[in-house]
Amino acid sequence: MRILGITDGQTSGAAIVEDGRIVAAINEERIRRIKMARGFPWDSIKEAMRLANVTAGDIDVVALANVNMELREKVDGWPGWFQARSQDADLHSAFFQLASRFGHVAIDVPGVKQAYYGLRTPAYMQRRRRIKEILQSDFGINAPVEFINHHYAHATSGYYTANFKDALVVTMDGGGDGHCSHIYDVRDGNFELLNTADSYNSVGNYYAYVTALCGYKAKRHEGKITGLAARGEPKYRDLLRNMITCQDGKLLNKGKVLFSTALKKISSALPDGWTHEDLAASIQLVCEDIAKDYVGYWVDKTGHSNVVLTGGLFANVRINEEVHSLPKIANTFVHPGMSDEGLAVGAALAAFGDNARKTNQTYTPTELPSVYLGNEYSDAEIAEALSLAGLKAQHFPGEVEPEIADKLASGKVVARFNGRMEYGPRALGNRTIMYQPGDPSVNDWLNELLKRTEFMPFAPSSLAEHTQQLYENSKGACDTARFMTVCMHCTPWMMERCSGVVHVDGTARPQIVRKQDNPSYHRIISEYYERTGVPVVINTSFNVHEEPIVRTPDDAIRAFLDSALDYLAIGDYLVEGPVGSAETRKKWEGKSKWGHARHAETAR
Repeated sequence: MRILGITDGQTSGAAIVEDGRIVAAINEERIRRIKMARGFPWDSIKEAMRLANVTAGDIDVVALANVNMELREKVDGWPGWFQARSQDADLHSAFFQLASRFGHVAIDVPGVKQAYYGLRTPAYMQRRRRIKEILQSDFGINAPVEFINHHYAHATSGYYTANFKDALVVTMDGGGDGHCSHIYDVRDGNFELLNTADSYNSVGNYYAYVTALCGYKAKRHEGKITGLAARGEPKYRDLLRNMITCQDGKLLNKGKVLFSTALKKISSALPDGWTHEDLAASIQLVCEDIAKDYVGYWVDKTGHSNVVLTGGLFANVRINEEVHSLPKIANTFVHPGMSDEGLAVGAALAAFGDNARKTNQTYTPTELPSVYLGNEYSDAEIAEALSLAGLKAQHFPGEVEPEIADKLASGKVVARFNGRMEYGPRALGNRTIMYQPGDPSVNDWLNELLKRTEFMPFAPSSLAEHTQQLYENSKGACDTARFMTVCMHCTPWMMERCSGVVHVDGTARPQIVRKQDNPSYHRIISEYYERTGVPVVINTSFNVHEEPIVRTPDDAIRAFLDSALDYLAIGDYLVEGPVGSAETRKKWEGKSKWGHARHAETAR
């Protein structure tokens, strides 16, 4: 059974699931070169089908994430939450302004919420009709179309990739399909919905409000707040906890505010002289407290010791570490595409799982082998791209890994482009920039080279065989750490020798690399370990500021020329830099074999 999964909201994309196995997954941003591209994923659908080698007639079911949402046919960039609402002149933005204005009466006045969603219903119905038309007219797909609840799609993306037969599955995010959280008791593949939380009571929204108040783009730059939090004191913890909290397993917006009104209320409540660092520390601790209270309550209720976390709030790796630390939790898994970029996978898995239950088939979760589900390019294609760019390269067929390790051991920065592109927000070795981990100043100078403004340290990719040597609280979280989705506290050995990847609070966000997951990347780190005695390298995503992770050889070459790194390891080729100049790049632009849609408007 082949299922096409689609998500058409923020960070839209597509996936193909075949007999319960994810065979392709890609997001529109990587193809369009527009960060967090939103809208109907025209190109992702085509590319996912091509990667999976399926035609329109091969598709048995189409699964759309989100039941209730307005349709955006045009693909464009996500400018940030409040920026989008002020710039857009569409129906969705109008309802945002309406909710901002009247959100304070939503709890106290009967019928307000029902009236609000009633007004939006015609737009929801139009989306469902129009998507079916698009699939038939533009793609030739006549398969049945199922619309999957936003949070159920999150939940199934996590459960079916977690390798737990029984688990408590928790979703938490800003909101989707009217909710900000679902709690599921899942036993042997049977989902029982225990609790829902209205989007009005969203913890994720409060984190977004603080992101905006600190001068960043809400629903886009929350990672900066996570990093900034370790530099401040939680002086406003009580202030925020009096606005958003958890009581008896329920999330509660005690502040009774939404969106723009929430910004004003929080801002007016803060004392003169408040700092971004202290506000960040406060919301981080409040969200950790709430997540622990919320998950802990339902762990106690169900007796589960295995917990699956998914949804945008769990992109926050410190929250995930704190949840995992709860005494009754033995194993924690965070789906690698935990935010909305994973909804296409989740919708397809939901449709497959539901069909299996209807037909009395057994469909149990299995370990997710990897997230290398995107594009891959041959050495011949890479050689052609290098030639068009006028770049000289050394070729090391089958033996480029020791050469990369040599460069890293000598203090060089190496950008790596190899194999299939990763699915999800993290670069996990195939679209990665690497460096030695012992330089505490690397966060400043390398981010400057990459044109980034970041507070989080770079992540460590470490050999699985050395996990106990490096991390103190890894038990029960090693599987999810394969995908860089949880923080761990570092051992003294790690803090002393790998200061470039240890945050000021003594934590790191590791990628634990097993040989079977990525043999080539594992070999690079092993070769580096042989040369240095350190089983760790720095891993940061291969992209420049405000651009998506690179997808094609052309993207990799462009990012390399933009950032003036020491080496580009692309397939089995090694290119020395800095090689670029304005003239070199100008001559090369436009010769791309694959085309380049950076800054381009869709024809739709």
